[in-house]
Amino acid sequence: MKPQPLTSAPSDAESRKAVAPVVCYPVERLPRPDLGAYRAVREDWTLVERVTVPAREAACFHAPAGHFVRILSVEGPQVGDLNLFNAADLTERFYSGKTRALCGTHVGPGDQLFSSFPTLRPMATITHDTLDWYGFDAFGGGVHDVIGTRCDPYTHSLLSDGGIYHHCCHSNLTRALAEETGLPLPEAERHVHDVLNVFMCTGFTRDTGQYFMKASPVRPGDYLEFFAEIDLLGCMSACPGGDCSTVHSSDVAACYPLLVEVYKPARLPAGWAPPAVNRYDRTHGTAL
Repeated sequence: MKPQPLTSAPSDAESRKAVAPVVCYPVERLPRPDLGAYRAVREDWTLVERVTVPAREAACFHAPAGHFVRILSVEGPQVGDLNLFNAADLTERFYSGKTRALCGTHVGPGDQLFSSFPTLRPMATITHDTLDWYGFDAFGGGVHDVIGTRCDPYTHSLLSDGGIYHHCCHSNLTRALAEETGLPLPEAERHVHDVLNVFMCTGFTRDTGQYFMKASPVRPGDYLEFFAEIDLLGCMSACPGGDCSTVHSSDVAACYPLLVEVYKPARLPAGWAPPAVNRYDRTHGTAL
């Protein structure tokens, strides 16, 4: 529990609290993807890559622009932590914070996953989600969040008085990215970033505002699918928390592999073009 406030409420406290909220980023002018055009080419495709992500481990995959990616539950309820990179430039990577600001705390069909500054453009568009029926539950929980960071060995050490655990998602992603790219571990770690928590069911407690997790509703056969807007290198960790119903960063939770499939459609969606990099001039108010 958070400590009780030390400051007495002013006489107008309730009226201050009653001020209506304003959405920070009005998105009415944000270009929206034509899901109909994407879905029109979904079924006429060829499987080009299938990658198994072992339980409590991570694996990388490649998805060229114009391809579809499916992340599937195959053996039991399992959540996954996803990193995305520009395949040609690891410094352009998924920006969960800006995606959250533009799309909300949890993402689904029609939402786009944005890249980091200075490119800030859609990297991927979510085209299908077999858990879209879940919505938000009575606790405020939803699926596929962009609010959590990833379980990591540093927080584990902090909360366990120096405990060491190497299969947190952060470490899993670091090892897999180092193996895929040939980068030394310390350099690969610098590229690992906040994730899309695939299949994870999360929210914030209403009394203390704390990030919570609960048992994922995912079952074998469920999948999240997205369209690669640019050439992508993906890295997925099968979280050591399993379905995150009780713990994470654990050797005792029931964990299962995840499957990643990459499909090449016979044709590109009508009217589709790769997204341009952000048009901001990067002068930051100075004369060049």
